[in-house]
Amino acid sequence: MPWNPEIYNQFKNIRFKPFFDIADLIKDEKQMKVVDFGCGTGEQTAILVEKFPQATFLGVDSSVEMLEKSKAFESDRLHFRKATTEEVLDSDESWDLIFSNAALQWSDDHQNLFPKLISKLKSNGQLAVQMPYQPGNILNKILFEMANEEPFRSHLDGWNRPSAVLTVDEYAQILFDNGIENLDISQKVYPIIAEDHETLFNFISGSALIPYLERLNEEQQNTFITEFKQRIAKGFPTLPAIYSFKRILLYGRKINIIN
Repeated sequence: MPWNPEIYNQFKNIRFKPFFDIADLIKDEKQMKVVDFGCGTGEQTAILVEKFPQATFLGVDSSVEMLEKSKAFESDRLHFRKATTEEVLDSDESWDLIFSNAALQWSDDHQNLFPKLISKLKSNGQLAVQMPYQPGNILNKILFEMANEEPFRSHLDGWNRPSAVLTVDEYAQILFDNGIENLDISQKVYPIIAEDHETLFNFISGSALIPYLERLNEEQQNTFITEFKQRIAKGFPTLPAIYSFKRILLYGRKINIIN
């Protein structure tokens, strides 16, 4: 099941607030070479292009549907590439700024991923990453627990997706151990006020729900969605409801390398 930019952008205002929060931590180093992992439609990358007028940017995403929308933002200083984060990290490229907003939660093994990201930073380069803290978010917990129960466990052939996202303490240690200074690390709640349960379902249906549904046939999808909506209603019995959506923001600068 492909990503749907229209569904994802229904919550554009909610998703943009953490983007601006992490972007505001970045220092303008003039002629930076920048990569944006998980650039999606490219709209946020284009905002960075305006914010840093002497930098050049590469937006990376694995979704054909998302990148189709990015064509409108291409310019002399902004290009896009269809690839996974891991594929780019396996190349010989290095960067003055590695940026990622709400994307690296899709990558596995963060204990090894983040040292590899840091290794691709040039001397004095910056790392700026924002991710939803899936282990602490209620809708993600409901989804994970449900997929472990029958009949969904059988429908999914035993597959489930435990979150690779670590705690702020673990990220602080990884970044420190790998030479990142000027650390600015936080976990922040970005509340979603939902007038109905459908709003909560729609929020997660444009992201974390996708890999589950793409493994199910149409009948199984309908059963899964029906049960998921019922559990959302049970988890949020009072309306309007507040969904305390937690995100992790990570910023730092690589120690200057003296040859």
